[in-house]
Amino acid sequence: MIPFRKSFTLLLFALTYLLSTNLYAVETKKTAPPEVIDRIVAVVNSDVITLSDLTDRTNLIAKQLQKQNIPLPDRKILMRQVLEKMIYDSVQKQYAEEMGLKVEDAQLDQAIERIAKSNHLTVEQFNKQVVSEGVPLKKFRQEISTEMLLAELRKREVDNKVQVSDNEVKAQLAQEKKLGANAQEEYDIAHIYVSVPENSTREQRDLSRKKIEKALNTIKSGVAFSQVAASYSDAPDALQGGNLGWRPAARLPVIFVEAVQKMHPGDTSNILETSNGFHLIQLLDVRGGATAKKITQYHVRQILIKINPGEEAQAKNKVYGIYDRLKAGEDFAKVASLSSEDDSRNNGGDIGWITAGETLPDFEKQLQLLHPGEISQPFETALGWHIVQLVSERESDTSLEGRMEAIKQGITARKTDELFDEWVRQLRDNAYVDIRLDDF
Repeated sequence: MIPFRKSFTLLLFALTYLLSTNLYAVETKKTAPPEVIDRIVAVVNSDVITLSDLTDRTNLIAKQLQKQNIPLPDRKILMRQVLEKMIYDSVQKQYAEEMGLKVEDAQLDQAIERIAKSNHLTVEQFNKQVVSEGVPLKKFRQEISTEMLLAELRKREVDNKVQVSDNEVKAQLAQEKKLGANAQEEYDIAHIYVSVPENSTREQRDLSRKKIEKALNTIKSGVAFSQVAASYSDAPDALQGGNLGWRPAARLPVIFVEAVQKMHPGDTSNILETSNGFHLIQLLDVRGGATAKKITQYHVRQILIKINPGEEAQAKNKVYGIYDRLKAGEDFAKVASLSSEDDSRNNGGDIGWITAGETLPDFEKQLQLLHPGEISQPFETALGWHIVQLVSERESDTSLEGRMEAIKQGITARKTDELFDEWVRQLRDNAYVDIRLDDF
């Protein structure tokens, strides 16, 4: 649980009182009512969320929903959904800061540069576009910084702890065979989730069921599923209209897979009950799954030089110095063991077999230019500077091998999602949260 210190509590309640009564404002006329500048709408451990913060975030999300052609829910409902998202972000951010995690300005600048480049814009052009859409640049940078921090937190606390056994893969494959060939298809799904508190009473579970029933009846009355999701769902994707995107069967709970087998695009499921709550899913589309095919695989060695903020020139000079030594005839494996800045140095730079389409595009592009035994020139990716050696190349039949790997990836993603949702929920449950939005 994130600590909540008594001394800060007294200061916080003093600040709350000042904000709510506006005693710090100067009255120009005794007869005029005081102007309320701002007020606190939630206290989250040692953090506060103000009405202006909530309004700004709600306006931003409303614009995002409109861009996706998702009908907006009632403003008060949307603000409450946004507030809950801000509370979840706050408890994670405070936990990350306690763990010593932070995003440096140089890392943030690089991230924004990559975003701009992906939109075929310079950073200056991209910043102007952000401002033209009514988003203050400072707010935008804060949003990106928070997303980066939470992504690093998730990787540290959850992603690296998930393991998938061979037995789990075999069980999933057997389940797919039992369901039929369609189980190998991918599904574009939207989702509404109403949670049930841990160790809930019958009354609490009944309240959650009534909420999901109300959501289903609203959909049946003709309201768009995405709008209902934004209004009712407790899932992290609620403010994206509940859209989960394309997912293979292995990444979906069995209860979802069984439901979509009986559905056509556009259909909404009946209420699905699990131990942690109630669900509705809408099948948006279906596309073909895995088929037997030949794919290219590369056996690769690499030397990686990481780029630290402010040391870009040094990294570039270092990798080109190494490249000159390789051209002069030094053994690649020996140089990799001494110079590479990743775990592959323990194996002479050997990173094993890489399947086409499963690595960074810039990395694969360099492999495609090489013949077995050849060494690439230095090239840069998001991971740093690379020099690669193509050891050998082969064509592989992936009819079963690829299916097993796809299932493993799907199960890993599903277990990661579930573990992360549970971890964040516990973090939220153990936090001190005081919501003060009742009168809004």
